[in-house]
This record gives sequence, C-alpha cells and structure tokens, in this order.
Amino acid sequence: MTTALHWHTEPGAPATADAPELADAAAARDWLAAHREELRAALHRFGAIYLRGLPVHSVEDFALVRDELIPTATPYREKATPRSDYGGGVFSSTDLPAAQAIRPHNENSYTLTFPGLLLFGCLTAPEEGGATPVADCREVLRLLPPELVERMRAHGWVLTRNYSETLSVAWQAAFAADRAEDVERYCAENLISCQWREDGHLRTEQLRPGIIRHPHTGDEVWFNHLAFWSEFSLDEDIREVLLEELGADGLPFSTAIGDGIPLTAEDLAAVNAAYERATVRRTWQPGDLMLVDNVLAAHARDPYRGDRRILVAMGDPVAVSDCAPTVDPAPAVSHG
Repeated sequence: MTTALHWHTEPGAPATADAPELADAAAARDWLAAHREELRAALHRFGAIYLRGLPVHSVEDFALVRDELIPTATPYREKATPRSDYGGGVFSSTDLPAAQAIRPHNENSYTLTFPGLLLFGCLTAPEEGGATPVADCREVLRLLPPELVERMRAHGWVLTRNYSETLSVAWQAAFAADRAEDVERYCAENLISCQWREDGHLRTEQLRPGIIRHPHTGDEVWFNHLAFWSEFSLDEDIREVLLEELGADGLPFSTAIGDGIPLTAEDLAAVNAAYERATVRRTWQPGDLMLVDNVLAAHARDPYRGDRRILVAMGDPVAVSDCAPTVDPAPAVSHG
C-alpha cells in the first residue's frame, strides 16, 4: 500500500513533500509513478510543488524521473535567453550571470503552443541565494488593478523583439534557422509579423492574449511577459543608455497592451508588486525537484553566489487556443 503524501505548506514557501529514503533514480521514478495522481492533484491546487530528498545526482538521473513526470516533451521555440543543452530535452535553467535576477514569467507565454509543465532539478546548490521563486498566477490576477486587467482582457499584449548577436539573441539561434525564408515561413505559420532592417537585423511583433484559462481546471490566470520585457523593468541606468543608443524602437525587447495606449512606469510597478506578493520560494538542496504548472504559476530566479547547477525540462504541450484566450493571437502591425 502506497503511503499518501504529506504537503508542508508554511507561509512564503511552495508546497513541499519529503521523499522516503530511496536507493537510486530508478526507485525515485517508481515512487513518483505510484503517486502520479496525487502529484497532479497537488499541482492543480498549488500551481507548483517541491519534492525534497530524492536520489537525483546527474543529468541521467534527472532525465529518468523527468520521463515519468513529463513523458511528452515540448520544443524550446523562439529562444530568448542562453541555456546549455545537455541532450535528451534537458537544459540548464539559464546561463545568465549569477548577479542578475530573472523576473517572474510563464515559459514561452508568447508562443502559440507552450509547455504545460516544467520540471526543475538541483544537482549543485549555490552557497547563497539562487532560489527559483514561483508565483501563483491566479493570485497575481486577483491582486492587479482592475483597469489594467480589463485592458489586457480586451486587447491582449504586444511583444516586439529586435534580434542581435550582441544585445539579445541572434535570429539564427532564436528560430534555429540559417535562412531568412525559413524564419519568414515560421512567422507566417505562427502569427508573427517580421521585418528585415537595413542593417540585416530582424524585427518581429506579435499580439497575444495576456489572460487565459487553465485547460483542465478552468482557472483564469495572468499569463504573459508584459512586465518581464518592459523597458521599465530594466535597470534605470541601462534603460537610459539603451534608449539613447538605440531609440525606443530599437530595444531588444519591448511590450505594450494591444490598445496602443502606452504603458507607464506605474502600470509596470503594479504588475511587479502583484508578482512579489504572490511569490514563494525555497532554498535549493541537491536532489530537490520542483514541478511547475506553467499556466498556473510563473517562475523566476534569485541572484546567487557560488556554483549553481539547476536543470530544467519542459513538456506536456498546451495550445493557447485550448485556453479560452480573451484575444485571438495575431501578427502585430510593425512600427518600423
């Protein structure tokens, strides 16, 4: 008889269950399989769940338990940040500098099909900091100013990207393509407007819904990168330099509500405050896993000191069309 999981739910931390002593990753996989339905129910309840004390010591161990928790992989599309690829659908969580905080976001909220599940695993815990905070997007939606929510509900959000080998990601890496015609075909198929600039760089714009419903629970959530890639989320000194050098139309990333009314610094401060109030975190220990419902919860990264090796895998693909979007995705009208 399988013993039911006990969830620790102290304030400020994600719901956590302790694993029993297990011999190896194969035993961990079997233990996870025995608790599959409990884990899915807890995930729908909490949005993200932490599993502590598993014998997961290598990329191979992580891939083995990943196959039990997320049997269907999701490709990493429209890449935006550097990651190490360990093969078999296992990546580093990010390769951005240790001193840089990563703001809350839902993975690939700007693509037409995105991962429904994310699995994070700790092989090496940093000396200080480096948690992977999570925020319940049902709670984020509840905490936001009603007028901003209604604008998003009615008009969606626009993402503009300028691809660059130095300031962001080259278009070849972002689209895993070497030919312009392959990028143009992908953009046409995925409702993205694209424009080649005189210097040969690519600019894209896409309109996406920013409020959707979970395809299984029906919960309504705040689901977008509006604050993540807003110019107002940049460090003030960096923002001023980029605007001076590139102009507002040349920033690597920028966001807007689809109604065309410019966002203010106060709007983005309200979004960031809502994320902060909804955020919980737990310090990583080797062997820890965290399973995240990518629709119900956003994730982030705290700055850290020391070695840190956190793996991630993505899967259980979800189409935005199956999430009752309040706005239909579409190519945005280019302003370039």
